Amino acid sequence: MDVYAQIVQNIIKAQEAIIGPVAVEQAERVPHLKINWDKHQVSIDGNEPEAVNALIEVYSELFGQISKEVSKEAASPLLGKLSGDKLPSALK
Repeated sequence: MDVYAQIVQNIIKAQEAIIGPVAVEQAERVPHLKINWDKHQVSIDGNEPEAVNALIEVYSELFGQISKEVSKEAASPLLGKLSGDKLPSALK
């Protein structure tokens, strides 16, 4: 699994811990994300940074700034693997 898919997976897990299954339902609405949550598998078909940004935006539309902070915290262990120009803007 590539680093962007790992970031998405971590964000969904963190959101799920707070809001339950709604986190997965919302993630499934994001274009270019392919999710098989029963197996905790995630893949991205398309622009990876934009898909991460779209996922964070879906959560923030429902739950505001706190969901952005949860997403940033969930992604933080993996951000060192991305160069600055590859970092999704929502995680800066």
